Amino acid sequence: MNRILIVEDESRIASFLEKGLRKQGYEVEIATNGHEAIAKATTTPYDLLLLDLGLPGKDGWAVLRELRQSSQKLPVIIVTARDGETDRAEILQQGANDYLSKPFRFSELLEKVKRQLA
Repeated sequence: MNRILIVEDESRIASFLEKGLRKQGYEVEIATNGHEAIAKATTTPYDLLLLDLGLPGKDGWAVLRELRQSSQKLPVIIVTARDGETDRAEILQQGANDYLSKPFRFSELLEKVKRQLA
């Protein structure tokens, strides 16, 4: 069973993602801030990280940067309200594997998750 870490500070969105992914057979955990995300991602084996950029404490950019600097190969899908062309390019340049702009359809997220776990 694939393990996914959702890093999202909005409880409604985190719960929506958790329920949907669990229903699809994934094992899911949630982190609500950047510090918790780093702690979990570096001590627990996950197959995928869904990462919001706007987090309290340590933002998603810092989380991604820290994971990549530590040679962490964990696939990361950024889930963000930012959807400008510059942001998209920067997200990929910083080492994310994919991104999804909020709001989104769960079916689109699920396809991106499946692609990263294939």
